[in-house]
Amino acid sequence: MLKRLMAIALPIMLQNLISSSVSFLDTLMIGQLGAVEIAAVGIGNQVFFLISLFFFGIASGTSIFLSQYYGAGEIEKMRRTMCFAVAICIIGSVMMALFSFFFPSFIISFFSSDSLVEASGTAYLKIVAFSYICSAISSSLSIGFRAISKAQIPLLITFISLLSNAVGNYLLIFGIGPFPELGVAGAAISTTLARLMEMLLLIYLTWRKGGQVFAFSFFRDKAFDSRFLSIYITTSLPVLLNEIFWSIGMTLYKVAMSSLGTEALATVNITESIANFFFIAMMGIGNGTTILLGNTLGSGEEEKAKRWARELIILSLSTGVIMGVLEFLLAPFFASLFNVSPSVMRTAILSLRICAFWMPLKSVNMTTVVGILRAGGDTRYAMLSELMGVYAVGVPLAFLTSNVLHLTLPIIYLFINFEELMKFILGTSRALKGSWARNLSSS
Repeated sequence: MLKRLMAIALPIMLQNLISSSVSFLDTLMIGQLGAVEIAAVGIGNQVFFLISLFFFGIASGTSIFLSQYYGAGEIEKMRRTMCFAVAICIIGSVMMALFSFFFPSFIISFFSSDSLVEASGTAYLKIVAFSYICSAISSSLSIGFRAISKAQIPLLITFISLLSNAVGNYLLIFGIGPFPELGVAGAAISTTLARLMEMLLLIYLTWRKGGQVFAFSFFRDKAFDSRFLSIYITTSLPVLLNEIFWSIGMTLYKVAMSSLGTEALATVNITESIANFFFIAMMGIGNGTTILLGNTLGSGEEEKAKRWARELIILSLSTGVIMGVLEFLLAPFFASLFNVSPSVMRTAILSLRICAFWMPLKSVNMTTVVGILRAGGDTRYAMLSELMGVYAVGVPLAFLTSNVLHLTLPIIYLFINFEELMKFILGTSRALKGSWARNLSSS
């Protein structure tokens, strides 16, 4: 079991690590131009973050079916599912691309009233809007490769794409050698070309001679009966809503903490940017669990899936303990990399160490809610567990401790992370009962 899990999870971990590292490098390059450019590109990235949540929600829901159909050998159903997912993602991306291209000023007005930021942000959004369609296709095809245990393929392509993005940024932002100095527009061009290359490589590897098992045809596989649509929407819609409302909840946390002042908000950004690196392993195990258990359920081995689920909970708990210890010990080193005041650094270190305390529960929740429950199509309960933790516990405590009690940032982190305890109780109890384990491929 562990060997099969790692074959899926390790490439996902590395892909997330590469994305996080290159995004940091991207921001660092733009940061050399000034505050206006950072703000403009930051707005553009926020728009992409929102549309990418839509892609992720569709892809996550699709992976449930693909993994089970692959385990059952239902190739035709895999192709129909992939065809439907790609079509939905393309429609969503085209709508967002058109909106970003024709109404960039309207989008920017939600984030800034600075005319200089608006000018730079408009130039960035008009160019990068075209990349949304590329990302829609790439996100869907990457899930297909993961579902058939070929996660190393999207990993390699992501590495090539993001490396070319970093090189392109360097050449086009600063005008190195024969290349023109384009600033923010250069970053947008580089990003768009990198995403285009990523899409073309994935398309080639999906439909090349022989083709992957999920390689579909819009003309052959577009017929969807009402039963298929009912099962797909019923299972996938809660995943999409989960991602949307989770992101809103995370935004509300920042709104609550921003009342403490600019210094506190800077500390929050530092804390989260560091903490994300320690969460990469858990994301890999959680997403790998969905594929592993989905394949097992699809092949009709429900008892094995339940047994593996219990073992995966123990594995994720152990991983969380290790990552928590590392975060606690390495917090001073990572915080020292930022050029901030001693008070901000001290607060960031203490906040990281408090977050490290919750890491074991956070790891288990990632495996149960994102991995185990979704693998069996128990997405409505998974959504309930996630949103109960965020909105019944985390958000109220965030506003109570910051806006009413005016507690320090580390103490606020201590309280809002009680959301993990709520999710742990709801998610783990459901996972251990085994009622989540359903074979969707027979539906």
